[in-house]
Amino acid sequence: MEYRILGKTGLSVSRLGFGGIPIQRTDAESVRRLFDSLISHGVNFIDTARAYTVSEEYIGGAIAGRRDKFVLATKSMAKTRELMAADIDKSLGLLGTDYIDLYQLHNPSLDSLDSVFGEGGALEALLSAKKAGKIGHIGITAHSAAVFRRALTMDEIETVMFPYNIVEVGETELIDECTRSGRGFICMKPLAGGAIRDASTALRFIAANDSVTVMIPGVSDEKELEENISAITDDSPLTPSELASISEIRMELGDAFCRRCGYCMPCTAGINIPSVFLFDGYLTRYGLEDWGRDRYATLSVKASACVGCGICEARCPYGLPIRRMMREASQRLDV
Repeated sequence: MEYRILGKTGLSVSRLGFGGIPIQRTDAESVRRLFDSLISHGVNFIDTARAYTVSEEYIGGAIAGRRDKFVLATKSMAKTRELMAADIDKSLGLLGTDYIDLYQLHNPSLDSLDSVFGEGGALEALLSAKKAGKIGHIGITAHSAAVFRRALTMDEIETVMFPYNIVEVGETELIDECTRSGRGFICMKPLAGGAIRDASTALRFIAANDSVTVMIPGVSDEKELEENISAITDDSPLTPSELASISEIRMELGDAFCRRCGYCMPCTAGINIPSVFLFDGYLTRYGLEDWGRDRYATLSVKASACVGCGICEARCPYGLPIRRMMREASQRLDV
C-alpha cells in the first residue's frame, strides 16, 4: 500500500481509503470482519459522517482495541457553534475514541459559509475542539466548485473532499491548486456513487493523478475491498482498452446522472429517489432489463407517485432535473 501525507495535517494516509456510507446496510459483526481486512491490507484512512446513521457506531465497534491502526475522519452538517459542538461529542462517543484525526464541515452551501465561519458559527466549535485535543484537524466537503474555490481561501481548512472520477473531471485545476496550497485532497465519489461499474479502471484513473492524496470508495464487504486493492496496487499505465472504456463510460453517463448521495431525501411522496434511478440505470445503461424491473418491483412507492413538488431538486447538490428524470424513469419502469 502506498501512503501519502495529507497536506498540512502531516497525517500519513493510505492512498486507498475507506468510505463509510455502504456499511449502513450491513451489521456490526460484518464491519468488524471488514476492518480486519483493512488492517491486513494497510488501509488506514476511514471516512464517515454524523449523517450516515449507524456508520459511526459500527466503525466504533470495529476499531475498539486497535484505534492506533486508523486515521479517523468524520463530518457534520451543523452550521452553529452549539450544534457542531454537540455533534463532535456524539461522534467521539459513537466512535469510542477521545480524539478524531479530521473533522469536516459536511457540504455547506456557498450562502451558508459566512455564517459557518462567522460569530457563533460551526468553525468556532471546531477550533475549540481542536484546542481541547478532541479533534486534530479541520476539513470541508463540497459538491460545488464555488464552495471548493472559497474553501481554498480559508486558512483554517486543511483538507478538501470533492467528487472526482472518470466522468467528473471538470475541476482538476482546483484539485491541483488544493495540493499546491498544502491542503490534502480527498477524492469522493470515485465510482460516481455506484454509476461506474468498472471499479478497476476507475480507481486506476484516479491513482494516476498525483494531486489526489487519498480516494474513498464506499465498501461494504471483503470482495469489494479485494477488487479495490488490486486496482490501486497496479501502477502500470492505463491500457488502450481501458482508455477506450473510459470514453464509453463518459458517453453513457454524460452529466445528468444520480450519484446516490441521498441529499434529495426524504421524498414528500415516500419515493426512494436514488433507488429508482439506480434500477432505471440497469435498463438504460447496462441492458439488465429483467434485473432492473425485478429490483424496482420491490419498492413500496413507485416513480409514478411523484407529485412534482421540486423539494428534492432544491436539495440536490448537482442540480439534477429530478422531476423530469422521475417522469422518464416512470415511463420505462411503470409498465
